[in-house]
Amino acid sequence: MAKIKLHDMAGKVVGDIDLKDAVFGAEYKENLIHQIYVGLLANRHHGTHDTKGKGEVRGGGRKPWRQKGTGGARAGSRRSPLWKGGGTTFGPTPRKYTQVLPKTMRHAALRSALSQRVREEAFTAVSEVKLDGFKTKTVVDMLKSLTQDDHSVSTSHTLLLIAEQDAVVMKSAANIPGVEVIVAERINVVDVVNSKRILATKDAITKLEEVLS
Repeated sequence: MAKIKLHDMAGKVVGDIDLKDAVFGAEYKENLIHQIYVGLLANRHHGTHDTKGKGEVRGGGRKPWRQKGTGGARAGSRRSPLWKGGGTTFGPTPRKYTQVLPKTMRHAALRSALSQRVREEAFTAVSEVKLDGFKTKTVVDMLKSLTQDDHSVSTSHTLLLIAEQDAVVMKSAANIPGVEVIVAERINVVDVVNSKRILATKDAITKLEEVLS
């Protein structure tokens, strides 16, 4: 069972926390993570793109000019893709991009991605995140205190995991570039892969272990 330091909002170490190997000690499976990552992005794609082909464009009922004798090229319809306002050749049409992603695979990929963040020492545990009101500066100061040892990350590319919906915390961090606050139960592989550092409250870690064990 892995053990990491537990910090308060000021960045001070206040103890240790044990991480379950079943969730945070999983083998790194790059192919599985890539498959789920691509699949999740594909499932966000609505596929409503559409263009009109030659047979769908308005007009073109008569031949623009006679076949011979004009000195110009032959033309049979104003709807030709060669003409301005004509149809589109092999243009996109509505389709589904949905991929089937079984729950067991999604959870396995998430465990693998989270475990890799722990091995990279890019996973920080926080005792709790509590704000008296909507205070963005407090969140910025907390992020800087908790990531001061990581020169590649300050307040950017940071994922903050909380146990339950907290409008005050979410609103306070909403306009900080590169920072995203997510309820632990809603995290997915895309969130983990796109982040450089993860900050998780003690209760959020417990939630993750309950869901992913």
